[in-house]
Amino acid sequence: MTTENPWERIEPGIAHRVDRKGRHDFFWSRMLDRSPALVLRLDNTIKPVQPLPKLRHVWAFYRVVEGYNCYCLTLNERNHLDLFETLCRDVVGAAEAAEDLQAALQRAVRRTMRWHHLLRGGGRGLSIEEQRGLIGELALLRELVTEVGPMAAAEAWHGPEESAKDFELPGIYIECKARRSAAHPKVRISSEAQLMDIPGARLFLRVQDVDTALDGEGENLTQHVERTGALFADDLIAHDVWERRLFGTGYDPDLVEANRTWHPGAVQMFEVREGFPRLVPPLPTGVEAVEYTVRLGDCADFQASANLKQLFFESKRNV
Repeated sequence: MTTENPWERIEPGIAHRVDRKGRHDFFWSRMLDRSPALVLRLDNTIKPVQPLPKLRHVWAFYRVVEGYNCYCLTLNERNHLDLFETLCRDVVGAAEAAEDLQAALQRAVRRTMRWHHLLRGGGRGLSIEEQRGLIGELALLRELVTEVGPMAAAEAWHGPEESAKDFELPGIYIECKARRSAAHPKVRISSEAQLMDIPGARLFLRVQDVDTALDGEGENLTQHVERTGALFADDLIAHDVWERRLFGTGYDPDLVEANRTWHPGAVQMFEVREGFPRLVPPLPTGVEAVEYTVRLGDCADFQASANLKQLFFESKRNV
């Protein structure tokens, strides 16, 4: 592979193989508008991997090129050519490690998705507490799929979008917290907006015990993610929403500790209403970005059903 600009002498309709000794058919090419591109030539036996990542200034798509189905990456902002070349070479390197073409496509798409996350500020992996929180949200997400279906469940998951509430459903908002079962009975609230009332809706605080162990029995984070993702497999649109939410959390399968298992436990649900121990706007002038702790022992009078079916029934009855 040359270190020079691989597109410098390429005209639209012409392609140069990235590595003549490479295992898979990667080509440097240009689109008709002269946009630089990386193309992986597939065959008719290969199943497209979906969803495809959406990067700023980079498009990922499938296209028929000279009679072959192809996975394409193209740059629509020429000022980032050096970075795009680095991305492409990284994608090729990841895919070349796969022995068969289907696995190569999967690795190419997965590596592109990793760049999507990296350019949004990720790439460091999740801390233990962030993983614990993700396990708690995945547990609720699986329950929601059962009650409202894959599409509604995926769209309800707003935590990865940095929304004030983790889950937003018609008439019901849920803020999720995960804690060690042996920890002090309290949860940290990260902003004054988290437990703020929503006009016309009920707000709930869901607290789930989530324990972890090294080299223990049970599922690691990747297995929890895969089990949850399987619930969206039959609905491509819902699966697309699910994956975008998932990668928005900072989850990166390549940075997961394979020997760390996670064990969701007991769930407590509290309705956040008048009298609930909380801080909400308006705050005193000059005070902002408040973080505080709520003692669960002082929330006993606000205990609600942790059964989502019962919760939805009660909310509809109260409308």
